[in-house]
Amino acid sequence: MVDLARPRRWPAYALAVLLLGYPAGKAAFALQSRLGFPGGPPVSDAETGGYFMAADTAQWLASASGVVGACLAVITVTAPGRRAPKALMVLVLGGMLPAVGGGAGIMIVDGFAGIGVGWQWYHGVVGIVVIGLFLEMVRSYAVVRHATS
Repeated sequence: MVDLARPRRWPAYALAVLLLGYPAGKAAFALQSRLGFPGGPPVSDAETGGYFMAADTAQWLASASGVVGACLAVITVTAPGRRAPKALMVLVLGGMLPAVGGGAGIMIVDGFAGIGVGWQWYHGVVGIVVIGLFLEMVRSYAVVRHATS
């Protein structure tokens, strides 16, 4: 039986690893001034040319956001995260929800229902795993904070 009152660190570390894969892929495409993600749906040159900012700038910003997300995931299971004001961490995790959930959600819906982006079923599975890890990371953080409050 699973003890839901016990915090777990591994989901935060696993999510951090997945979130670090995101900036690695974005950096690889930034070096090529391309939009998209390695192994993901192709982005046409016309779509890249019509983008609201330079492709390399957009990809470097996306890469930075992935590094920040990975750091935040690790912070939830370390002493600095436990010492951080609870309201601040709830705000930060709430801010991560639309970013992580939105990206994973698009992969899930397009991977299984096909909305035209180009993600495949296996990308949808990755999206489900990411959302599950994120929710477990938040639950574990809440368990630790509740026990120390």
